[in-house]
Amino acid sequence: MRSVLFESLLIAAVGAFLAFLANAMSPRGLALGRNYFPGDRSLAAVSGGTNRVATAIARTNATAGTPDLVAQQVRAEGLRLVDANQMETLFRDPRGEQGLIVFVDARNDDHYQEGHIPGAYQLDHFYPERYLAGTLPVCQTAEQVLIYCNGGTCDDSLQTAIFLRDAGIPRERLFIYAGGMNEWMAKGLPVETGARKSGNLLPANKPK
Repeated sequence: MRSVLFESLLIAAVGAFLAFLANAMSPRGLALGRNYFPGDRSLAAVSGGTNRVATAIARTNATAGTPDLVAQQVRAEGLRLVDANQMETLFRDPRGEQGLIVFVDARNDDHYQEGHIPGAYQLDHFYPERYLAGTLPVCQTAEQVLIYCNGGTCDDSLQTAIFLRDAGIPRERLFIYAGGMNEWMAKGLPVETGARKSGNLLPANKPK
């Protein structure tokens, strides 16, 4: 019985040694000290903000990011932020009627229909093919493209800006409103429901 047990252990040890040896000699061998399944990667840990899988995970985890981290990602991508006062000024700028200032809502259909900045186009970066025909041409001719989502830890505006940049829109024309729709509504600014240019405006709420 002891002989069988000894032989089994010997075979297992030899097999393990050969496996480690083969892994070390193989050009595709695994780095044994590397963590291939990191469990604590926040949005800020993703280099350059271009890892779509990591950012998608971060979107479902309320603790995965903060507004400051999203702002850092915006700057890391060479993009710029605008605040609520700048957004309101640009919203009332007559160049908007000429198509030189364009607002882009980066949220999904349900959120957009519930309320968006009046006249804003839509581009959900998860389903860009649904919106490109109507949104990309106006972004190509605009002098300034203002992109927003809900705000806070939401990074849909950043990902949509990256998509537009990669589609050929010069980065100096792209601006991200980090406060998003939540801040816009909290300030009592105009909100349109339904389709773009529907004319259905929510009653103005005075900011608290």
